[in-house]
Formats: sequence, C-alpha cells, structure tokens
Amino acid sequence: MTFFQDFPIPPSAPRPPSTRFVPPAWTTPPAYELPVAVHIGQFLHRSPRMVVAARSAEVYSTGCSFNLSWVFRRGDETEDDWADKHSLFFQPGMGVRRGTRLLSGLMLGVELADGSKASTGAHGPHGFMGSTEEPEPPTLALNSGGGSGADNELAGTGSAWLWPLPPAGNLRLLAQWTDFGLAESSVVLDGGKLRDAAAGVQQFWADGDQP
Repeated sequence: MTFFQDFPIPPSAPRPPSTRFVPPAWTTPPAYELPVAVHIGQFLHRSPRMVVAARSAEVYSTGCSFNLSWVFRRGDETEDDWADKHSLFFQPGMGVRRGTRLLSGLMLGVELADGSKASTGAHGPHGFMGSTEEPEPPTLALNSGGGSGADNELAGTGSAWLWPLPPAGNLRLLAQWTDFGLAESSVVLDGGKLRDAAAGVQQFWADGDQP
C-alpha cells in the first residue's frame, strides 16, 4: 500500500444526458442520411486561366448539395497583385463582403423551374450561421471545402446546399466572381432528376433508433 492509495477516489456525480444539436434543415444536409450521388460534370466557366466546374450533386431527403471546384492560373500579375489575389481567395466567406463590394466575391445562385431564385450572397458573408428563423424557400448556402495556393495557381473546392428539393423542370445553376474576372455564368440541370433521386436516400437508422 502506497501513500496515495490511502485516498479513495470519489465516484463521479451523475450528469444529465446532453442533447445533440440539430442544425436547421436550410443550413446543412441531414446528418444521418446516405445521399444519392448524381453526376453533373459541367463547366460553369473554362478558359486558359480559369476553370469553375460543377462536379456532382449529393441528393438528400430535404435538399441537394452541389459539389464544385475552381482553379485560377497566374497571368501577368505583379507580385503585389498576386498577393492581393491570394488574400481575396482565402478570405473567410469566400470573399463576400458587406458594403459597396458585396458582389465582388464568389457568388452562386439557382433559378428553379417555378421561377423562384436563391443566392449565396443574399444573407451576407456568414450565410445562415446563428439564424433560427426559417427563411422563405428556396435558400442556397455556400460551404468552403478548402483550397491551396502557389506561385502560379490558386485552387479550391466547395459545396452549395440547396433547400428544399427543387421542382421538376430546368434548374439553372449560376456563378460569378468578379474579383477574379468571372462574369455571370450558368449551366442548366434537370431539377426533376435531382428530385427523383431523393427516393434512393438511405437512413442510417430506422425510426426510433436515432441517438
């Protein structure tokens, strides 16, 4: 028996079970669903110095997430100009700023077959963070997936969460990033195909088995 073993360790006090935070449906995909992947494979923009591509969509029961990527090659920018591009590229909120230059950052939008529209810039640089009041649908929230920078190239990925599921008919996906010379560009997708894919979504657990 050693000195410290003479001091018993008191049992831990009981703690009430914690409640898992469930983000609002318009801010992010459901946590416990296996989505259906729908291939898109279209360029929103392609030029010798810039590519913005819509790779795929992940369809959930409540909406769909568009997976995108972008690459910018350095041209004749000076060291200072390229450093400024680096700063804009990695600015929180993908460069979307309040004030007179609000529309200069990366902007994504959708126009649905029923005429309704949504834009990632409609709610400021922080999107729906901290908001608990249900907005008027549809909504589009941009989430950065990360990026990399080098002496001659900037590359990044991100996703845009559309809530709720789109109606059948044409869905126009738009992008604009005037800081990098990207004028408004768009591709047309099949909203009905995305909506129908939701029938294949699988739940992690059966009703009543959720943690």
